[in-house]
Amino acid sequence: MTPTDLPDPKLLQLFDLLYDTRNVTRVAEQLGQSQPTISIWLGRLRKHLQDPLFIRTPGGMAPTPQADALIGPCREILESLRRFAAWEVAFDPLTALRRFRICMTDASHITLLPRLLAHLRAQAPGVKLEAARIDGNTERALESGEADLAIGYVPWLSGGIYQQQLYEQDWVCLANRQHPRIRARLGLKQYCAEGHVAIASGTGAQLLDQALVRNRIERVVVLELPGFLGLGAIIRSTDLITTLPRHIGETLAQANDLAVHACPIAVDGFAVRQHWHARYHHEAGNRWLRSQVTQLFGSTR
Repeated sequence: MTPTDLPDPKLLQLFDLLYDTRNVTRVAEQLGQSQPTISIWLGRLRKHLQDPLFIRTPGGMAPTPQADALIGPCREILESLRRFAAWEVAFDPLTALRRFRICMTDASHITLLPRLLAHLRAQAPGVKLEAARIDGNTERALESGEADLAIGYVPWLSGGIYQQQLYEQDWVCLANRQHPRIRARLGLKQYCAEGHVAIASGTGAQLLDQALVRNRIERVVVLELPGFLGLGAIIRSTDLITTLPRHIGETLAQANDLAVHACPIAVDGFAVRQHWHARYHHEAGNRWLRSQVTQLFGSTR
């Protein structure tokens, strides 16, 4: 591919905005162009990508499957261009116009993200935040700059990744405050007898599974959930119990008026850390973001 084969950045902006708005008139207004000009640009992009990209429907311009597949790469390119244009040795949070992408677990969406978002909006009003999953792609995303940070328990990250411990986690159990059989203390015998809600996801779930095997305990799992969504309401409205890392456990307990009990089996604790790639260790924006995370969550439970 020669440089002349590359799409004009303004066409990528058009694609991004049209994918969000599904409305040519609104895109024209946001780009400060006439509708005929936007139509010409869209035609060029369609020709370049050899796909209609958007089909006119009663509900607006609906994206084609090809458009759905390309919107992610398009936005990565635009974000890279924004960083290139705004590159500076220093980072001024008051004037910065930048999007930070942080990989985190769904537990962190509940425990960390609300506080982090509120803090960043106050300190850096032009900064936008995107939360992404921690998965097998996280290491590559940190290396490429597609992601700025990963926050959580991610022991499989390897060479080239810096890390900083934020806080340590142990394990607790949650139960309904009016549980018919559990009072002030949850003992091992009762833990084995009660019905449980198990969480299939979570980077620390393997530690709990290992502890159960080590102690030869087979829980009565009545319900298995893929994540923490709805867990608090389920525990509040049933006689089931659940075993969780302390931070997410105490957060759910406070939000749903649940009882927090010490876990009656020994489960290995773990440290929640923030991770970043060596390529961005000295980059001003990344350094600033890391400092904010440390300020908010460092050395807390």
